[in-house]
Amino acid sequence: MFYTPGMEPTPRFEGTERYVATEDLMVAVNASVRLRRPLLVKGEPGTGKTVLAEEIAKALGKPLFTWHVKSTTKARHGLYEYDAVARLRDSQLGDDRVHDIRNYIHKGRLWEAFETEGGAVLLIDEIDKADIEFPNDLLQELDRMEFFVHETKETVAARTRPVVLITSNNEKELPDAFLRRCFFHFIRFPDPETMIRIVDVHFPGLEEKLLEEALGVFYDVREVPGLKKKPSTSEFLDWIQLLSQEEEATRALRAAADPLPPLFGALLKNEQDVDLLRRAFGRRGPRGTN
Repeated sequence: MFYTPGMEPTPRFEGTERYVATEDLMVAVNASVRLRRPLLVKGEPGTGKTVLAEEIAKALGKPLFTWHVKSTTKARHGLYEYDAVARLRDSQLGDDRVHDIRNYIHKGRLWEAFETEGGAVLLIDEIDKADIEFPNDLLQELDRMEFFVHETKETVAARTRPVVLITSNNEKELPDAFLRRCFFHFIRFPDPETMIRIVDVHFPGLEEKLLEEALGVFYDVREVPGLKKKPSTSEFLDWIQLLSQEEEATRALRAAADPLPPLFGALLKNEQDVDLLRRAFGRRGPRGTN
């Protein structure tokens, strides 16, 4: 347990049965909670950034509120939205609801997290997809853990400060003022040893020889220069699932007669990478040979 002034003691995050957390990731999560600052997590797509929030919520025993950011998302969407059109329509119809403006205010994810008794985990997912001003527009709310509702002239403050996780795929740079307020962690791509632990969580009892052969091919593919999109952890897990269920694919993997791995559609996501891999592996002969 660790203690933070003004907060109840919070269990340490040490990963879960379904999520393999490296030591540096556990340190980052627990440090951000102690500092009462958002944890900004970057890393390749498919390395488990979004799933991390789900597992933190489970480990801490708190509800999770997820705010998926899009290119059109504005900061105010996370606070609340006022439906003036619906109120106008109801006034024309003589609906008594129009006398209470609160009937037309829809709470955003921040508001829901703020009012949760005992605290929550708030995920702001893929913040770099939004306009460059989006992070700056959230500075005060994330700092003070409160915001003002202009329509009702009330301030909404967090009952218990939520644990905030923010993910980014590095599509654009985030403002310095925003970065100063975060604890930063970059999720490194799993090395083979960590990947074996991850596979064991999802597919316990998988044939050791199959996993060894699949890992070799997978990391060979990732090392091919010029790939537009390197296969991720989640894609490797999809591929392993298919291989474990398809005897013919497993035999093809072991035969390595084709320059492309069997069921390569689970790993490669565009035709340019398929052609590149075919040329790269074709030049050096079947996979596994020099």
